Amino acid sequence: MGRGSASVAVINIAVVLLVVCVCQTSVVDARRFIVGDDMHWTFGYNYTDWALKNAPFHTNDTLVFKYDPPSNTTHAHSVYLMRSLKSYTACNLKTAIMVANITQGGGSGFEFVLKKRKHHYFVCGERDGLHCTIGNMKFIVLPKKPCPGARITRQ
Repeated sequence: MGRGSASVAVINIAVVLLVVCVCQTSVVDARRFIVGDDMHWTFGYNYTDWALKNAPFHTNDTLVFKYDPPSNTTHAHSVYLMRSLKSYTACNLKTAIMVANITQGGGSGFEFVLKKRKHHYFVCGERDGLHCTIGNMKFIVLPKKPCPGARITRQ
């Protein structure tokens, strides 16, 4: 191996060690997000913008969906997970999974922990998908994995 090759190899090893050291010493705090911030989970708010503003999300982060139970002055809301981008885009609830019903968003809200690194397609399923299609009550999250060896703490 020539001098140039040896110095490139040393630099490559140094970069790898630096990355490993940074990953091992970093702390990834599992964060807690109120979906929609002060607006909560409500008709007419742009949740795609909200998700983009709060990204990146990581595994073990918690999304809190807050909404009032239905009454004479409020509409019912719920939280569904869509199985595919196609059903999400069309707001097609046929194969969706309800993760929070119309009463679970009351009080401190419904908490959903992002446990897997996969696309999560969230929508409101009320009025047969009308809240999703017209009310803009939908967003996508793809949590990132923390660095290998990172310590995870809760906020």
